[in-house]
Amino acid sequence: MFQVDRDANKLMKLEMQKFSDLKIREREHLQEWLADMPNALGEELLIIQKEFDGFSGTRERLDLLALDKDGRLVIIENKLDDSGRDVAWQALKYAAYCSSLTKDQIISIYKQYLDRFCGGGDAAARICEFIEVEDLDEVILNPGNDQRIMFIAANFRKEVTATVLWLLSHGIRAQCFKVVPYCFEESLFIDLQQIIPTPEAEEFMIGMSSKETEEKSAQVTKKSRFKLRFEFWDLALESFRAQESNLFQNISPSKDHWLSAGSGVSSCPFSLIFSKVEVRVELGLLRSNRNENKKLFDLLFSMKDEIESKFGAKLEWRRMDEKKSSKIQYARSFDGYNKENWPEMIDWLTEHMNRLEKALKGPLNQLKSSVS
Repeated sequence: MFQVDRDANKLMKLEMQKFSDLKIREREHLQEWLADMPNALGEELLIIQKEFDGFSGTRERLDLLALDKDGRLVIIENKLDDSGRDVAWQALKYAAYCSSLTKDQIISIYKQYLDRFCGGGDAAARICEFIEVEDLDEVILNPGNDQRIMFIAANFRKEVTATVLWLLSHGIRAQCFKVVPYCFEESLFIDLQQIIPTPEAEEFMIGMSSKETEEKSAQVTKKSRFKLRFEFWDLALESFRAQESNLFQNISPSKDHWLSAGSGVSSCPFSLIFSKVEVRVELGLLRSNRNENKKLFDLLFSMKDEIESKFGAKLEWRRMDEKKSSKIQYARSFDGYNKENWPEMIDWLTEHMNRLEKALKGPLNQLKSSVS
């Protein structure tokens, strides 16, 4: 930190001091400064308790407890010249303890603070005023596991900064503020700066953490869906192997939402489809040449009445002119991910695939000569 000598147009360096040399103490001084002006930490905070010790089964106390503008609890841990090795572990314990605090408990904690340090007051009304709502019923205080942690010290050990960065990467909002005293003649100055994450990078890091959390959630959902499909196809194939048709005799269960078997015409498989909302049987015309697919579809469509008569129901004929492939299919709606429906769904697939195979067997044999 520098002082500007405007007359000489020069900078004068202010010497960094140690809190211990200045006889400045953590609770008596630094804690009181922050309690009096929490906005020094770069945002509007409402201090609701000092030396909070309301943890069941433990005599530990956290330095400052606050609310932010979103109603989240903020655990503030103050150190002086050195952060110490255990501050991160302490703060994590306090955050865990505070995670279960209810709205009524938070109001009670703040009322105790007002009565002891501020001459009393309506805790609920002051929280409403701070969060800018008419009634506390409009807001959730201390939502989920969104507790925040702030560390204040002149120097941070590597084990602390590494822990804070790791917490940030896992969606826990933790911040490190470097507080350094300077003296000039009889005046004392305090430089208080957020160093992790830097203010410029904080929004980006929070965004990246949210993105990673979303991706991890999507991966978990995907793996769960793969497992569900494999289980369904394992049961479905047992049913098919018990039937007279050999269509799926040599097919194995899959994590995909379909199973396919050859129809006798190259790249025109019969497929079973399993989704969250329906099951389906279909013939896909999936040859590499678009014109061949459309020619096969048109030839089969010319036998539509005969095919549907043999199948026993109206099929869905999807020429799909905008795509290379075409399909002929039949579907029924189900809550597919409800396992109680699986026996009925498997019976339906077994019956209707057998019917589709028999209805298309003759026409497909006739068409073999139409494509190479």
